[in-house]
Amino acid sequence: MTEDVRTATGASKERLDAVYDTALLDLDGVVYTGGEAVAHAVDSLATAREGGMHLAYVTNNALRPPSAVAAHLSELGVPADASDVITSAQAVARLIADEQPEGSRVLLIGGEGLRQALVERGLVPVDSADDEPAAVAQGYGGPDFPWSRFAEAGYAVRAGVPWYASNTDLTIPSGRGIAPGNGAAVEVVRIASGGEPKVAGKPLPPMHRETILRTGAKRPLVVGDRLDTDIEGAHAGGVDSLLVLTGVTDAAALLRAVPEQRPTYVGRDLRELLVGHGAPRAEGDGAWVCGGARARVRDGRLVLEKDRAGSGQGASAGDGAMLDGLRVLCAAAWTAGGERGFEGEIAGAVKALEA
Repeated sequence: MTEDVRTATGASKERLDAVYDTALLDLDGVVYTGGEAVAHAVDSLATAREGGMHLAYVTNNALRPPSAVAAHLSELGVPADASDVITSAQAVARLIADEQPEGSRVLLIGGEGLRQALVERGLVPVDSADDEPAAVAQGYGGPDFPWSRFAEAGYAVRAGVPWYASNTDLTIPSGRGIAPGNGAAVEVVRIASGGEPKVAGKPLPPMHRETILRTGAKRPLVVGDRLDTDIEGAHAGGVDSLLVLTGVTDAAALLRAVPEQRPTYVGRDLRELLVGHGAPRAEGDGAWVCGGARARVRDGRLVLEKDRAGSGQGASAGDGAMLDGLRVLCAAAWTAGGERGFEGEIAGAVKALEA
């Protein structure tokens, strides 16, 4: 097992908004879902901002330009400027501009956010594979995006035009549940063309580079709801992360996480920015303890043995008890799973955690 394999969540005696200078916040599933603010998000972010923490909003969704995202946040009660928003459209536009001459035509397969990002980098968006594009740029186009646009991308990529994708998230949270994301659309073009895109968004380095260039963060904390983008991106960038359980990832997925997708901290929602975080400690009998919770792996099963309510750190007494349970379960599962992730039975532990 390599030295950098995380086997337990981290500790912070201080509030996270006092430890980190910048919160790099995902949007869908963290700040809002389906256009509506997530519970406790508005008040938590206001408190963090008032305490001096810089808030930046980092999204793999390339559909809307930063100005539209900022306006939406402000309407929800989260004041933001366009400069506070970093999108995968900006990251992929920079990637294309680094590899293609200024003024190059780029076949646009996406929305206004991607169009504006390409123009910002001196590139010329076009709408047809017949326009002799130097590249194809694909980003999320919304739930009603025309099927014919995927055909245009397929024609160009099959003809040998370099293909770039803003991100490959297979799903995206919506007000009605989990919907297909840009990654699903990328698969359509991949199947039709046989091509392979260069990808810019989380968890890959181009997105982290774009974020640091635009925010100037010195000690950032990535805050997200997805293991495979937000948390893995933080791991790749060598920065700490907070996973909130208001979006895609649930407790079961977290317990089975592989090392590059294990967050520094876990929390129910954005209130966890405003508190300290306890860390589990190992006991000699193979158990892990945090607050009033105790867990171990027994005969291939993950077991939550104790959970005395109100003893842990969290946004409320109930949250603290639940999070202590989740922390010790993560420690037991991650330690047992090592570099491959835990493959044993977890259903009973998850049920006990949620009871």
